[in-house]
Amino acid sequence: MSDRFTHGYALLVGVGTTADSRLSLPVTVKDILALKAVLVDRHFCAYPDTIDNVRLLRDRGATGNAILQGLDWLTEKAAADPEATIVFYYSGHGLLNLDDGKYYLIPHEFDGNSVAKTGLAAECLSAKLKAIAAKRLWVIIDSCHAEGMASAKGDLPAEILPTALPKGIVDELKQGEGRAVFTSSRGQQKSWVRPDGDRSIYTFHLIEALKGAANQPGDRFVTLSNVMAHLGKTVPESARSLCQAQQTPFFDTATEDFPVAMLRGGKGLDNSESKPNLSNPMSDREVVTPALAMARRSLAILEEQAAAFGKLYMPAHLRIELEEKRREVAELEARLQNL
Repeated sequence: MSDRFTHGYALLVGVGTTADSRLSLPVTVKDILALKAVLVDRHFCAYPDTIDNVRLLRDRGATGNAILQGLDWLTEKAAADPEATIVFYYSGHGLLNLDDGKYYLIPHEFDGNSVAKTGLAAECLSAKLKAIAAKRLWVIIDSCHAEGMASAKGDLPAEILPTALPKGIVDELKQGEGRAVFTSSRGQQKSWVRPDGDRSIYTFHLIEALKGAANQPGDRFVTLSNVMAHLGKTVPESARSLCQAQQTPFFDTATEDFPVAMLRGGKGLDNSESKPNLSNPMSDREVVTPALAMARRSLAILEEQAAAFGKLYMPAHLRIELEEKRREVAELEARLQNL
């Protein structure tokens, strides 16, 4: 087995400073630097440490055009490598523009008085992702950090609504085969920064997962389900304990489980000789069981949130998410029963 995850390609975007300083988020640069460090570490994820495999966009370099060009680069990599695992990670602000009803990610040049011209529209992002013909595509959006947006919110135009990536946009982003979209929070929840300011809560635990926090002895790779299991448990717990807030990560996949990185440089955890095979897909039961567990956990969290409001005062977005999650759980339970 190779000692490198040679088919892994990642574009990591940390917006950092913005032209409108009220929206600058220096912690996003810390996020991508820490994430790159674990991805290219041969003792952890073992992606090749070259510009042909991992690229960063930060601060003045994280413009809308640069992000779109970076996605074109991923498209080229997927076309040239049939076994490519493609990762797109964005850390920064996200918002809904009430003027046109569209969702935007904020690049470096963003101007709150000209959202449509300076924001990166989700529909443009979706079109670029659809063009990536990879068997395995993992999109991670860690958006709407509290620190920065909290101080700027009152100064921004009233038609701008800071919010996490809406479910409808997630559905668009995951169109195609072998796609997974992870977001750091739901609805109008904020994605919190750790009190030490070193990293966002979400990316802190994402890195833990990539180091094997949810793996078992005998594993040689970190898979989507490993990451889902760890983030689904630790992010809400850390948001409650560190920030006295609610933050519920969201996962949406249209794919079987797949490896996203090596585990401890391919050595994995001790006490087992079994080795996962990248070319062999997991059985339906192995795919559905962790997906059902995650869906049930997410449903329990949503029901806990709903109980705090009561039926009469429950926000519309929460009611919709509850209905969708209950439907998802029912579908997964029926699928598992039929296996």
